[in-house]
Amino acid sequence: QISKMFGTVVVGVGIAGLARIRDLMNPMPSSPSEHLKLIGFVSRRTFGSINEAKQISLEDALRNKDIHAAFISTENRSHEETIRMFLEAGKHVLVEYPMALSAKAAHELWEMAEQKGKVLHVEHIELLTEEYKQLKKEVAGKDLVKGTLHFTGHVLDENKSGFPAFSGIARLTWLIDLFGDLTVTSATREKQKDKNYSRMTVHFQTANKKPLTWIEERGPGMRREKKINFCFTSGCLENFPEAPRSSVGLFMQDQNLFAKKLLGQVSKEELAAEKWRILRCLDLAEVIQQYCEEPEKIYS
Repeated sequence: QISKMFGTVVVGVGIAGLARIRDLMNPMPSSPSEHLKLIGFVSRRTFGSINEAKQISLEDALRNKDIHAAFISTENRSHEETIRMFLEAGKHVLVEYPMALSAKAAHELWEMAEQKGKVLHVEHIELLTEEYKQLKKEVAGKDLVKGTLHFTGHVLDENKSGFPAFSGIARLTWLIDLFGDLTVTSATREKQKDKNYSRMTVHFQTANKKPLTWIEERGPGMRREKKINFCFTSGCLENFPEAPRSSVGLFMQDQNLFAKKLLGQVSKEELAAEKWRILRCLDLAEVIQQYCEEPEKIYS
């Protein structure tokens, strides 16, 4: 049995890109990742090589027939263009979230991948954390009365990372994954340019008309932290359940999932549910951005 190998290239070597290079060079024994072979990496900066991985040009990466898949770890702003180039070149794509900074682009890229018969996989390590898995178990089967998810973090450069509803889409993904489809009822954004401070507040309704609030707050010196307050008919959950440490890194778990898709080992149902969730979250992110950016309504 000749095992199928997929040549890969990593595009962008920030924190995620370096983690990708490390994990591709050290796949988990007898995991789907053993079917991925790192051919090289692409960066605007000049490295020559990182560990044993060698730097190649973008042109080579797109042309090289031995490269079947690209791992895109560039800044958010350039995801869309980079995905497009690699799909056009007939490569499978793994991209860090958010896959694009507009819903329209995301739907177009997904369609393109389907037309070309290529896997387009969007990393969602926030769903793979032990903390989240425990939370999901805890929430399962409970009736929500109301809830809030409040995220704080350091300042982001919005020119590179996009509007907070997109750069913070991991939080939205949690809410949709925990509570099902949501509708935006209102969204506002407060910015203090001089203080480099930003706070986005989004109000949703669940399918059962229950209120959920998402706050994304960023400023200098703010600790990266999530606070939850989910109230159910059976009581409120204000702290994350205790969670064990996972023995497998998050990027490695994600890489295994991508490799499984390449090997055709993920069911149609799972793929369809994931596609719905990813595109739905991007659609909502766009609605949120529109709410936040529309001029104040003046009621006469």
